[in-house]
Amino acid sequence: MGSPGQRVLLIEDEAQMRRFLRAALTAHGYRLVESETAEEGLRQATAYNPELVLLDLGLPDLDGLEVIRRLREWTAAPILVLSARDQEEQKIQALDSGADDYLTKPFSTGELLARIRVALRNAERVGGEGPAEATVTVGDLRLDLARRQVFARGREVHLTPIEYKLFAVLMKHAGRVLTHRHLLKEVWGPSHLDETQYLRVYMVQLRHKLELEPARPRYLVTEPGVGYRLRTPS
Repeated sequence: MGSPGQRVLLIEDEAQMRRFLRAALTAHGYRLVESETAEEGLRQATAYNPELVLLDLGLPDLDGLEVIRRLREWTAAPILVLSARDQEEQKIQALDSGADDYLTKPFSTGELLARIRVALRNAERVGGEGPAEATVTVGDLRLDLARRQVFARGREVHLTPIEYKLFAVLMKHAGRVLTHRHLLKEVWGPSHLDETQYLRVYMVQLRHKLELEPARPRYLVTEPGVGYRLRTPS
């Protein structure tokens, strides 16, 4: 169930989708604010300061990517993009513009609620007071940033420097979809933004070292055509 104070702003022009989301969210305790247009949504974002934004990219009055950029000028609230199946490039652009995750239409109520819980939990962790955590734990994976140690199911796993750097980026952003370009920039630098084969090789190596079933990964999952996600328990 959502906490009583958790307000979700929905920016979606399709009436049927709004009805579906309204029923799903209000039944689980979220307070919903609805907008049919981008401009109305931006006004309501400043008026209500929501904990999370659900954003359809295909709005009639303004490009959804511009909405993300405007929101990111002043708020760190998670933004979950609602996208059509044939908008893969727009998903990538949305994530690079500052969105936290995306849902491909059609999606189930269960998946929607799980993604919302993860996004809100991550936002609480990032926005908490005090110094950054020295240890990041996701399920039975643990990253000790101070000692540069990695553990899987209580056992230390030795990673190469590149493997460690890639894993650390994924763990720090656990639950979020990270695009190929984002990961390449963070791990290899801006001169390697098109070297996606690097990612494929090192993700295979990480899965063999960290996953119980590398062919069926529990944590290190591929977002086809977009990037990778370190999946967290919902």
